[in-house]
Order: sequence, then structure tokens, then C-alpha cells
Amino acid sequence: MDQPTSTKACVALTVAALYVLWQHLFTEGRWVFLLDHANLAIHEAGHPIVGIFSSHLAVYGGTLFQLLFPLLFVHHFWRQRQSLGFAASWLWFGASLLNVARYMKDARAQLLPLVGGGDHDWTEIFGRWNVLGSDVRIAGFFGLVGTSICLAAMACHSSVVTSSQ
Repeated sequence: MDQPTSTKACVALTVAALYVLWQHLFTEGRWVFLLDHANLAIHEAGHPIVGIFSSHLAVYGGTLFQLLFPLLFVHHFWRQRQSLGFAASWLWFGASLLNVARYMKDARAQLLPLVGGGDHDWTEIFGRWNVLGSDVRIAGFFGLVGTSICLAAMACHSSVVTSSQ
């Protein structure tokens, strides 16, 4: 990355990553207030947008948008060679995966409150794929991937800052 980042920015990203991981892994709600509300808005926007093209695929639109949106920022900051934005976008993507994993894990239990009280996306998706009985295991895998991405974003950015100073 070309643009240098201050140690303060590195510390702020590390604190943010630790906070995101703490909220998703160790609190009862498993929810990062501002970040997950933004993700929810993006998720919900994805359903009707994908639904314009296919009502059958609309159920996938929420998760697709929730994961695609931070990846667009990853790409943008990569092209701009901005390490802090790049790492923060990866952190956002990892947090989005943690949020999706939480939703996947709820596919059979259906305890999470749903926007508008509608159908549970992952109950529908896993039902279509005939893997509903594996919801917790699949969610565990995606939770591990999300956690790994959050940690990698923090570690990678720390190494970029350290090597540039």
C-alpha cells in the first residue's frame, strides 16, 4: 500500500476489530449496534433489488448485498492503495460474515426477530438445499471464516503500518 497510516489509526482499527469480535462472539445479543444496523439496511435492500430480476432468487439478495457491499469497498481501497480503508473494509466484511453466520445458525430455531415478521431467509435457503439439519455446523464454519477475516484485517494492517515506519 502506498499511503502511510499513523500508529493512532492502527490502534483505532485494532480496538474496532476487538470490539466487533467481542460483540459478536461474547455478548448475548451478538450485535454491533451501528455496524449491524447498517448491514441490516443493506441486507433488506438486497431482497427487492434482486427480486426485480427474479422472485425465486430474491431470498438470496439480502445476504448477497450484505457481503458484496463491503467487498466493493475492499476493491475500492485496494485500487486507491489506502491500507487503512482496505483493512477497515475487510473488517466490515468479516463482521458481515459473523452476522450472516448468526442468522444461519437460527434457521431451525427461528428465535431472532425478523424485520416485518417475514420469512426466515436461511430456513428457506437451507430448505431448498436440503441442509437445514446442518444449519449450526454451516454457521459455525462461516463464523470461523468471519472471525479469521477480522483478525487478519487487524494483523495485516498492523504489519503494513509497522513495516512503513
